[in-house]
Amino acid sequence: MKPLLPVDDATRRLLEAAVPVTGSETLPLAECDGRVLSADLAARLTQPPFDASAMDGYALRSTDAPEIGSVLTVIGQAAAGHAFTGNLGEGEAVRIFTGAPVPEGADTILIQEDAEVLEGGKIRTTFKVVAGRHIRPRGQDFAQGETVLQAGRELGFTDLTLAAAMNHATLAVYRKPRIAILATGDELLPPGSTPNPAQIIASNTFGVAALARQAGADILDLGIIADDDTLIRAAIGKAVAAKVDVLVTLGGASVGDHDLVQAALKAEGMQLDFWRIAMRPGKPLMVGAIGTMQVLGLPGNPVASLVCSLLFLEPLIRRIARRAPLERKVTVRTAAPLKANDHRQDYLRARLRTDESGERVAESYAKQDSSMMNILAHSDVLIIRPPHAPEAPAGTECPVIKLRT
Repeated sequence: MKPLLPVDDATRRLLEAAVPVTGSETLPLAECDGRVLSADLAARLTQPPFDASAMDGYALRSTDAPEIGSVLTVIGQAAAGHAFTGNLGEGEAVRIFTGAPVPEGADTILIQEDAEVLEGGKIRTTFKVVAGRHIRPRGQDFAQGETVLQAGRELGFTDLTLAAAMNHATLAVYRKPRIAILATGDELLPPGSTPNPAQIIASNTFGVAALARQAGADILDLGIIADDDTLIRAAIGKAVAAKVDVLVTLGGASVGDHDLVQAALKAEGMQLDFWRIAMRPGKPLMVGAIGTMQVLGLPGNPVASLVCSLLFLEPLIRRIARRAPLERKVTVRTAAPLKANDHRQDYLRARLRTDESGERVAESYAKQDSSMMNILAHSDVLIIRPPHAPEAPAGTECPVIKLRT
């Protein structure tokens, strides 16, 4: 039997085979958060469209206030959305508010705190007037026709605000990757069922699907399929017909008498890339492809399934979706000693707590069985223990994977 494949090698081979999406769609701006632009985005107008006041105050000509104490006559006002339409003459000023167009002829804004209001509609300067101060020049942010956002950019809240300011109501974005999820096993029933003594409730699909959606995928749920070669092959055929980017199988990927998934996949044309990883939990992970559809076979145990989804499925989807990988790995100190490790890379479920010095430390749970979802749900991180790692005392710095971002 071939030796187990190291985790880093498995990750590299999986991601090297990933093909980023090329198809795009046009969506309303409000639906584009987290999506990736498929075309450069140019401004449809100039921003600001005119010289605009950056402060509340008075618009005037700097030459009319050569010194502190200069007196000017206020002849009108300008507010956001309401420009002053008259002519600014010698010794005159216009009351102006933030965002309003600067009147023709004015070259500075005297903020209201630096102006003394006099009787008869006049003001006196109480601060030195400088030409160009507190004016946002036309086109300071961007000009009409200027490419402001480039294709391939993952859109966040600042980008959507910018696109709206550029007068775009819709955006062209890459389509989402399509992920099919297939759970297998005679023992599985959907939540809400009444299992007999030999059955359990299927739970993996919900966590895997949630993680896939967060990574940017659309989900095709193929349901729970009994341990029947014909039914499993039919479900695989549905995924192929739907032209999904990735088929994720849950359980049944080993080679026992009741593990039919790998054989069914091969019968449907899967080229197996690798199988069995040097990791705990998650050794039975399987990777292959049917044509352009990648296949990721996850273990059946819930914890192993979700840990493998975090390590392999999430980065795979983000690569296909053209999104940047999430930075989940950080370093923390351990709260207790760690045992020496064997030939597999361990991912220990752990919680974070604050020690006596105020430092955040990772405390691994005593029980690490790959069926115990309760512990994983209450964990904050996975402590990474490389193969053949020696015993480590409390306070050792270790890499961890954050379960929440």
